[in-house]
Amino acid sequence: MYTSLKDTMNKKERLAGGHRMCAGCGGTVAVRNVLRGLHDEDHAVIGSATSCLEVSTFMYPYTAWQDSFIHNAFENAAATISGVEAAYNVMKRKGKIDDTYKFIAFGGDGGTYDIGFQSLSGAMERNHDMVYVCYDNGAYMNTGIQRSSATPRFADTTTTPVGSDSNGKLQGRKDLTQVMAAHHIPYVAQTTFIKNFSDLHKKAEKAIYTPGAAFLNVMAPCPRGWRYPAQDLMKICNLAVETCYWPLFEVENGKWTLNYKPKNKLPIEDFIKPQGRFKHLFKKGNEDLIAQFQQEVDERWEQLLRLCEE
Repeated sequence: MYTSLKDTMNKKERLAGGHRMCAGCGGTVAVRNVLRGLHDEDHAVIGSATSCLEVSTFMYPYTAWQDSFIHNAFENAAATISGVEAAYNVMKRKGKIDDTYKFIAFGGDGGTYDIGFQSLSGAMERNHDMVYVCYDNGAYMNTGIQRSSATPRFADTTTTPVGSDSNGKLQGRKDLTQVMAAHHIPYVAQTTFIKNFSDLHKKAEKAIYTPGAAFLNVMAPCPRGWRYPAQDLMKICNLAVETCYWPLFEVENGKWTLNYKPKNKLPIEDFIKPQGRFKHLFKKGNEDLIAQFQQEVDERWEQLLRLCEE
């Protein structure tokens, strides 16, 4: 039995206001709503890789975090939190601590898909009782909007600039959620911000209270990097789901479940057109590029349907 939506929304805030994240930033929304998965009586140790989230919520001696917080280098948030979890278990066995603690690491896609992947994979393979949350904004936003392996095909970034000889990033996006599922850990899920956040709330609570390792991949749009009006955060997320660019699904002990299937799947143009990073795709003569993007989305969607036995 999971916490009702009303009770979830009435929980105490674990990330205080007054931090320096941008208006319309999906990262902060992801953190606040993941932490709503914690039960009020439980404590947490939070780790964060170097990122927009870290530099904007923690400047010693000031912090926006209401729980214990550890800032890590880009590459080792998962390793550090897995070590803290191991130390907690030892102290618990020795009777030196009675309180219940949960262990959560946050990282952007740069610190998760790329630089931090080795330590993440190791922590998941060891099956530490922890949750790793990737807030995926599709680039290295903190250091100037450089491409990452989470950046979608044809996106305009500072390291894949659009010009007379370039149509943006040429490679497709790494499917990290499937990579994590291949670790055969107890719980893996993909989610974002739609409707009343119930999908995110349920998956966060499930991830936190499922024994063993868990991974959450949360699409968290960046208004500066994606170039959309800050107030359109929910609109962008909804379009990502309705076009099947970002499907909602979970993998529990090897069983794949599709959480939402659009009644009328929208074309990928509906998702990419509101974003300035894709404006070059709508110039005359680039119709084939949109068709390539659509083909990639369709193929991945069909593969997911087979995995979920839909």
